[in-house]
Amino acid sequence: MAGDKGTEDPCVGGPVRHVPVLLPEVVGAVAPATGQVILDGTFGAGGYTRALLDAGAEVIAIDRDPTAIAAGKPIVDAAGGRLVLVEGRFSDLGEIVQARHPNGIDGVVLDIGVSSMQIDQAERGFSFQKDGPLDMRMGGNGPTAADVVNMLKPGDLARVLGFYGEERQAGRIARAIEARRAERPFERTLDLAEVIGRVVGRSPKDKIDPATRSFQALRIYVNDELGELARALVAAERILRPGGRLVVVTFHSLEDRIVKRFLKDRSSQPSGSRHLPDAATRLLTFTASNKAVAATEAEAERNPRARSAKLRLGVRTDAASREAAGALDFAGLPSLADLPQRGD
Repeated sequence: MAGDKGTEDPCVGGPVRHVPVLLPEVVGAVAPATGQVILDGTFGAGGYTRALLDAGAEVIAIDRDPTAIAAGKPIVDAAGGRLVLVEGRFSDLGEIVQARHPNGIDGVVLDIGVSSMQIDQAERGFSFQKDGPLDMRMGGNGPTAADVVNMLKPGDLARVLGFYGEERQAGRIARAIEARRAERPFERTLDLAEVIGRVVGRSPKDKIDPATRSFQALRIYVNDELGELARALVAAERILRPGGRLVVVTFHSLEDRIVKRFLKDRSSQPSGSRHLPDAATRLLTFTASNKAVAATEAEAERNPRARSAKLRLGVRTDAASREAAGALDFAGLPSLADLPQRGD
């Protein structure tokens, strides 16, 4: 997906063989051992899962993409009963784990990025460099990106592009989309990319395609990626045993900000003020470092997708989980228009 703060990453539109990012760092942070149970919430091509199995752990792996589940069957067959592969959203990891391990598990790993395998499949509609249906759904249900660009009001569409894509020309793009869809609806990825390109333009100094930020925004919005992440973090808090490890790899500042806020909220007391009463002391559910781990220069050279990756680690304490009320306040998610439904 797009790099930090919307900067370069050819994985948004170009063919990049899927390689697990920060693999040694992830395995080191999780510290898997024989007999432990680790959840891989973003199975993808199974890179992290294989490494966890090789370390002797049992793994529950989740993916919302049915093609990833089907492709993972050989890994399940080779795991000798130590791998359970579940089709579902990683925000539901709490329920998935509780059904199998009601006393909790030892680790949760999340790789919050779109799979290059999905991008390489033009029919999935993620790429602005390959013509395909304007879909972008990671699963098979719900409104598509075509529904969004054809049905959202221009003001709502501009807010989606501005927040999720950090696109400075979101208003102009939304108005151009409105004018064009009045003639005929958008159905193909290259059609939309062409309209966006005419609005944004491209100078010789630009490092990314003009459509990068808008396509990123649509994908995040269609799949509710930031809401999924926030709910998954709260669920991980509930199902990790004391000493259990939460490891999250992000690829964009929006995602990293949510993870950073969550770990800070769960691992430090609120700051007081000499002008206000002392803030109430709260139970701390994680210990965490404020410093993220980045890819080495060598890995970034081998795999451009790693350039914007950040790894953050939290270790579960024995404090009780936070109450559900206000559990997602840390995320700072905006109030945006609901996804359109056909016929609305």
